Amino acid sequence: MSQPIARIRVWDLPIRLFHWMLALCVIASFLTVKLGGLWMDWHARFGLITFGLIVFRLVWGLAGSHYARFAQFIHGPAAIMQYLRDRSSHIAGHNPLGAWSVVALLLLLAFQVFSGLFANDDVLTSGPLAFLNEDWSNTFTSLHKLNEWPIIAMVVLHIAAIVWYRLKYQEDLLSPMISGDANLSTAPTSLPAQAKDTWATRLGALALATIIAAAVWGLTTLTPSVDAFY
Repeated sequence: MSQPIARIRVWDLPIRLFHWMLALCVIASFLTVKLGGLWMDWHARFGLITFGLIVFRLVWGLAGSHYARFAQFIHGPAAIMQYLRDRSSHIAGHNPLGAWSVVALLLLLAFQVFSGLFANDDVLTSGPLAFLNEDWSNTFTSLHKLNEWPIIAMVVLHIAAIVWYRLKYQEDLLSPMISGDANLSTAPTSLPAQAKDTWATRLGALALATIIAAAVWGLTTLTPSVDAFY
């Protein structure tokens, strides 16, 4: 295995926290919906947290640090083919092929949490917007259930890719998402911009997360109380 040429900061702290919180919420949402019963209240809570996380990632993908931005890692077929021919053409961050799996997973999760806002379980638990229209609620409930399998498939693919890169190329994709730093094993023609992981950036991310959390909490207040129907 070649010695690393340089070590650079790739993933800022907000992205790392987002990643692990999202993983926790996806697992918790899956477990609680399978347990059912009173656990459905927790399923709804984890769904709302996931909703906030997805909104945060979309905003951070436009205004965040270098490697977090969609413009940095989303490329067309030509870049993917170049990467498949020569892996050294990729320096750091999401590679052109993996980037689209990230986008696909984010889109699937975005639809899952959006549909969950309207969904109901025909018993006690319903999304904060399920009261708007019964037909919409039933339709989104069906789609919410169907979308579970594509999400599971993408999560399995995500984990399999991490294992494959580790075994096939001795490339550790997991550690950088913990420490934030990645080792470059290929000499770049020019070192890419490193992630801005300053306290100013972190405070900006915290302010953004606070605003999003307040907005998500506001959604939960839209459902009319039982007293409103009497």
